Amino acid sequence: MIAEAGHYALALALALALVQSIVPVIGARLGDPRLMGVAASTSIGQFAFVLFAFGVLTTAYVVSDFSVVNVYENSHSAKPLIYKITGVWGNHEGSMLLWVLILALFSALVAIFGTNLPLVLRSLVLAVQGWIASAFYLFILFTSNPFLRIADPPIEGRDLNPVLQDIGLAVHPPLLYLGYVGFSVSFSFAIAALIEGRIGAAWARWVRPWTLLAWVFLTLGIAMGSYWAYYELGWGGWWFWDPVENASLMPWLAGTALLHSAVVMEKRNALKVWTILLAILTFSLSLLGTFLVRSGVLTSVHTFASDPTRGVFILAILCVFIGGSLALYAWRAPSLTQGGLFAPISREGALVLNNLLLTTACATVFVGTLYPLVLETLTSEKISVGAPFFNLTFGPLFVPLLLAVPFGPLLAWKRGDLLAAAQRLMFAGLCALLALALLMAWTGAGAVLAPLAIALAVFVIVGAMSDLIEKTGALRLAPQISLRRAAGLPRSTWGTAFAHAGLGVALLGIVCETTWNSERIAAIKPGDVVAVAGYQVKLENVVQRQGPNYREQVARFSILRDGQPIATLSPSKRAFSARGSSTTEAALLTRGLSQLYISLGDQSADGSISVRLYYKPLVVLIWFGAVMMAFGGLLSLSDRRLRVGAPKPARPARSLQPAE
Repeated sequence: MIAEAGHYALALALALALVQSIVPVIGARLGDPRLMGVAASTSIGQFAFVLFAFGVLTTAYVVSDFSVVNVYENSHSAKPLIYKITGVWGNHEGSMLLWVLILALFSALVAIFGTNLPLVLRSLVLAVQGWIASAFYLFILFTSNPFLRIADPPIEGRDLNPVLQDIGLAVHPPLLYLGYVGFSVSFSFAIAALIEGRIGAAWARWVRPWTLLAWVFLTLGIAMGSYWAYYELGWGGWWFWDPVENASLMPWLAGTALLHSAVVMEKRNALKVWTILLAILTFSLSLLGTFLVRSGVLTSVHTFASDPTRGVFILAILCVFIGGSLALYAWRAPSLTQGGLFAPISREGALVLNNLLLTTACATVFVGTLYPLVLETLTSEKISVGAPFFNLTFGPLFVPLLLAVPFGPLLAWKRGDLLAAAQRLMFAGLCALLALALLMAWTGAGAVLAPLAIALAVFVIVGAMSDLIEKTGALRLAPQISLRRAAGLPRSTWGTAFAHAGLGVALLGIVCETTWNSERIAAIKPGDVVAVAGYQVKLENVVQRQGPNYREQVARFSILRDGQPIATLSPSKRAFSARGSSTTEAALLTRGLSQLYISLGDQSADGSISVRLYYKPLVVLIWFGAVMMAFGGLLSLSDRRLRVGAPKPARPARSLQPAE
């Protein structure tokens, strides 16, 4: 009966979500604090019930209860425990349960840590969270129930998709969902502000930490997904412009624009209407990503759903929330008061330029991703939009953005001095020119784009450091004074520098890997040696090995450099009998910031085995840069000025009365 208890808990969570979505709105309308206070208690109770339901499904996976349809279709008794647990969300029904669990978690966090918010605003924010939760509870209960039973339980399960039997499944989806769903809080704040008709700098201060938290998780989720695809699929690539990858990139771009727009709103009380729109669009793009993955309109390693009923249901949710929020925005936004004015050359102007370029890049990805789907729906004509389109449209938009990144923090608010900022960036410019000259001399006159891109990356990295040098006086003050000033800098300043430098570091890795990577494909037998990028790769032997729920073919390679052995790598191919499919397990050798990559192919009748060998120069910088960006976001989030909520207004001091 434990599965039925989980199903019942979901039904109770739906009931609480409906109460949370209705009663606080009535309380806000009537000005009744008791009715508005219902929002906090119901959101916490809702989270408790969803957590219980998730725990029930996890227990069913751990004990291999194949009387539950979801467990039978996605698990196996011989599967390692870690993959039994991660298999909970390695399917459509379980992943949607994880989605609503994280949504309920964020609602509970707003209820617990949002006590400094005005009561009306908090109740409306939680009510909007309740609307979203109610829609997805209904979706799960009516189309994607993870607790359905099998009347005659089988002895063994069908096993999880072999590609998903990896530690990446334990990290990537939860991080990605924390980012996707985290933006629901920004969306709820925006809708609450439109309903209430009040928005100002305090609103931006309240919403910015939640946006920053979601952005950090989404950054890490995208980076982890990229690395997982890189080592798991055996193709040696880290980004494929897959539609589902694009679905996660779009809210990241919009969320980055929202972060910068909220800064302008908080500091200068400007860009109110634009910030509200970005908050709506960012979560709308997150919902769009959910639709693309769960509707079955795409065929991808990321997708699970194939039932058209689910797609129609999610499309209805999409129309209600995106259409309804944009309609509310069109009605209420004109009544919002405009904020402060600023000159085009100012920090606000730089952030506006940042917003324009980011949203244009997002629109480019949006069109390239959805145009083939729309065209196929309308004309039945199938086309593919791949890397060439995105590289030619997305790339040029990021060049001016990266050029502008170091200038923003050096410009003053309201009215800045572009010449003074350029003078402070002179050292960064000289470093970029020096890098360009050295690379042109090394690569020859024929290669231009790669040296220019690397020079741009150097400019961004050194430019981020220039801001810190300027604020600490590192080159003009005594070291002790500079250290004291550095220690006294707000953490948000350090966070901004790390995030901007991380962008340059990632660009450096992208350019080096795509320009100078080496690839070799060969069919070899034990004892043969293949050379790639100065390494000698010798196949020692090929053996068969039995795993917990698979059988694998393992090849052992000796890696030599200048004739000296430096490492041993053992890539493999795993065959999963329950699923009747196989996976490739690549082997990686990390040397500094570069990697040697070996992937196995098929074995021929003559005993030779096909192998792919790649040398990826500075490829590690791609993910290190993403981690730097996320670390910068966490540093900013830890700044006491950016903690969730705003300080409570000081209570008026009571006058002391003499005792009578």
